[in-house]
Amino acid sequence: MTETIRQIDTLIIGSGISGIGAAIRLQNAGMTDFVILEKFSDIGGTWRDNTYPGCECDVPSALYSYSFEPNPAWSRIFAGQKEILGYVQNTVKKHNVRDFIQFNVEVQKGEWNEEETCWWVHTSEGLYKANKVISCVGYLHEPIIPNLPGLNSFKGEVFHSSRWQHDVDLTGKRVAVVGTGASAIQFVPKIQNKVSELHIFQRSPQWILPKTNLRVPKFAQMLLAVKPLYSAFRGMLYSGMELFGIGFRRPAILKQIQRIAKFNINRHIKDPELRKKVTPSYIMGCKRVLLSNEYYPAIAKSNVDVIHSGVKEIRGNTVVGTNGEEREVDVIILGTGFYVSDLPVADKITGASGKTLADIWQGSPEAYRGTTCTDFPNCFVILGPNLAIGHNSAFIVIEAQLNYVMGALEEMRNNEIDRLEVSASIQKAYNEKVQHDLQKTVWNTGGCTSYYLDANGKNSIGFPWSTLKMKQLLNHFDSQAYRLTKSSHTNN
Repeated sequence: MTETIRQIDTLIIGSGISGIGAAIRLQNAGMTDFVILEKFSDIGGTWRDNTYPGCECDVPSALYSYSFEPNPAWSRIFAGQKEILGYVQNTVKKHNVRDFIQFNVEVQKGEWNEEETCWWVHTSEGLYKANKVISCVGYLHEPIIPNLPGLNSFKGEVFHSSRWQHDVDLTGKRVAVVGTGASAIQFVPKIQNKVSELHIFQRSPQWILPKTNLRVPKFAQMLLAVKPLYSAFRGMLYSGMELFGIGFRRPAILKQIQRIAKFNINRHIKDPELRKKVTPSYIMGCKRVLLSNEYYPAIAKSNVDVIHSGVKEIRGNTVVGTNGEEREVDVIILGTGFYVSDLPVADKITGASGKTLADIWQGSPEAYRGTTCTDFPNCFVILGPNLAIGHNSAFIVIEAQLNYVMGALEEMRNNEIDRLEVSASIQKAYNEKVQHDLQKTVWNTGGCTSYYLDANGKNSIGFPWSTLKMKQLLNHFDSQAYRLTKSSHTNN
């Protein structure tokens, strides 16, 4: 059987926030020879997949949107999953993005073809030959399913929070929650009053600041519909978040903010033993800073048990902790997060040298300005290495990167460039500076084990500077950092 082949100028992988933003920018630039490959049957990425009870954003809604598509009608200060997904769907409809999406198409592998100066992207639906590739897969894509002995033979229901099984009735059930990350602190309060017993296995506690998620009154929405007022409000929120972000680079500041988090614990939890269990020993910010007014009151209830331990194994219907404690349960919910360090496409994409990204990175991803990689011509990664921020909206990072990517694509179009590859020495120097400046951040010095530090002990996640610096770095494409060449070959 002959493989279907389709020639395209630009191929986008993923139809989440990044992929949709890239599609809109390409359309606005008149670059309409592109396609988005989406392995699922609908758009939305993170906000399509995560439907667990209580799912909502943890940055103010006014910042959690495209700058070119403001939404003054957010119903709450921190919007919920359904409302965010609705916003994304409306944006797609307004900009006719759906016409460019191929659904239920999974990328199997991509390889650079030097002879044809293009990417050969093999998918479940055939081969795409693309002059450029933009990976928009993101961090929160592949859930971590722990390799626990006995998990597969557990007789009850088991599911990850990002694949919530809404047909499982938790009423009156004995439920174990494995993990206490960002998802768990949102869904635990929503299921606590339904279950008969809730056993939370916590390897390490989290710093949780108060979160007052008030409704936005209609008159406020009307005021925000006035563009200058909306811009001013968004700017005020952005500035406030950036001030908080200084603490990640100067951990002594976050030590002071810890007092608020400790007050949050003491206000809701009276049991001294439980207080001790949920109070971290590391500096705030070393792990992701969480927000909730509901988690501590929920775990203080009589039907909730916090086990300060990881999980060793599942034995029949019993969850066994690494500390030896055992709990017999009917349902296990995995709040174990996502594979963050290695991008999901790292072992699927092969560069000019014949090595995959995973081969080159060896567990420690790096890129030039978080976007391009030596040996991978004409390839751009959105939300790439060392671009994660712990204090502000992902939309800020995505839009900054898209400015850079569009600058590169316009450079190629305007100057008839067929091949673009970042200089190895420039990429190396940039990442040496990144790692040097990360040494004093709370991620590196805070005294915890987190996804910010990879298996080699290197911080390949965090961005060491402010988002103002990020915007400066990514606002213009610096062609002098690249080898720009024309090819005499024509793609067939």
